[in-house]
Amino acid sequence: MAEILEREGYKVKIKVEVPASQVERTYQSLLNQYASQVKLPGFRAGKAPAKVIEARIGKESLLSEVKEALRDETFPQAARELSLLPVGARVLEESLTFGQPFVYTVEVENYPEVKLPDWQSFKLEVEAPEVTEDVLSRALDELRARYGEMVAVEREVQEKDHVFIETDDGGRFPVVMENAQPHVREALLGKKAGDEVMVPVKDGDTVVREVKTKVLEVKALQLPELDDEFAKTAGEDSLEALLNKVRDSLKAQFERETRNLKAKELLNKLGEALEVEIPPSMLAREEQSMLENLAENLQQQKLGVRDFLDQLEKDGKLEEFKQNLLQEATQRLRRSLAVEALAEQLKTELSQEEFDGFLADLARSYGTNPAHLRSELGQEAIARLRVQRLHDKALFEAIAKLEGQTSSG
Repeated sequence: MAEILEREGYKVKIKVEVPASQVERTYQSLLNQYASQVKLPGFRAGKAPAKVIEARIGKESLLSEVKEALRDETFPQAARELSLLPVGARVLEESLTFGQPFVYTVEVENYPEVKLPDWQSFKLEVEAPEVTEDVLSRALDELRARYGEMVAVEREVQEKDHVFIETDDGGRFPVVMENAQPHVREALLGKKAGDEVMVPVKDGDTVVREVKTKVLEVKALQLPELDDEFAKTAGEDSLEALLNKVRDSLKAQFERETRNLKAKELLNKLGEALEVEIPPSMLAREEQSMLENLAENLQQQKLGVRDFLDQLEKDGKLEEFKQNLLQEATQRLRRSLAVEALAEQLKTELSQEEFDGFLADLARSYGTNPAHLRSELGQEAIARLRVQRLHDKALFEAIAKLEGQTSSG
């Protein structure tokens, strides 16, 4: 039996009463378990009397285990019975006397109740970019670059050239100007085939020596002509068809990007205006999750999170880091709670067909198949992905409502 004693915001004080018969069963079960495990002189396995087991283990220790077992068994049942969703709990009082019910009281941190703002009055500032002639021209140049070839040129070295050089020790190698180190790029810019130049070699910011270098050849990317022939190379029947395809592709890309930016803006606005009191346990778990992600990122850089935090403390920046961590964890939880409430309000549903399609697209982007992706990620990650996709859909549905009101208003 369970009852709510007090309720204030997310804090709920409850009392749970466990029947004496259940207490006795749990105690006997624990004794039987120990009897089968503990070897006692003069007794066969599992045949030692209860009094002997109690004396060996200690009655107080046994009672402590009984209390823990009963709480583990009955607290989830009590929470369901009282329609609670605990995110944290601590025992305030408990009383266990043989022959009597086990009674304990718990302060529960319940999943927070939220109140969404009047989001249908929001104004989203994101505007879709236009597919101008300049934008189309740049996209076509990028497409032509995929089919271009490097050809030798009789001119000075420019920013995007490939330069073939020879050092005074006879070494020959290419330099891709866009990827070259700044001091190498600066030494070669403006030179041409046949020129000799001193190229600095640096250790950090210090020049340790200069290498006499000769420019052997300068190559530039030669783009194919933008005509029907190129259109056919790119898979279209004519230049007009290619232009239409690229224009439509850009339009679809801009629409996707704009929709995603609107979703991000709406989510931020919802999180900022949400009315909610976040339980400390929930906030602590979010901070811990963020620290674990930080540890993974640092590990890739061969750094330990403990060393990272120690260095922050030495630099006097640890408190600032903790404040930023708390602020980011709070914002993340507010956004998560807001979009969850939005999905409930809109009654958003995600069909299995929709989710399978999403997974297929995701698998394709990673160069694998959905079955392998599911196996690699595991059930827990897949479940999180499904929730994320549902929340994204809710945001897009809300945006559609906002835009429908705007166009009709």
